[in-house]
Amino acid sequence: MSPRRSGMHRAATVIAIVADVMAVIIGLWILMYLLDANRANDLVSFVQDVARWLAGWSYDLFTFDEAWARVVAGYGLAAVVYLFVGHAVAGRLRRH
Repeated sequence: MSPRRSGMHRAATVIAIVADVMAVIIGLWILMYLLDANRANDLVSFVQDVARWLAGWSYDLFTFDEAWARVVAGYGLAAVVYLFVGHAVAGRLRRH
């Protein structure tokens, strides 16, 4: 494998891992919300803040009557988009 190809493969791996970590953080917040985690806890507060920053473009996108449905749909959409785009970009880099 050429050095350029090896570098592209490493970059693709990093992109996929970053996308996975972003989706896991968002998924963790959804789970914490659904389980009614104590928001005064530092870990819960940190995960909520990071998830809200990552899903800033989608967390308030839907207007369901139930709050849990808004959280699952808004944050879940962001997690799916990060996974899809991150892995699509990584796959494209691996092919070149």
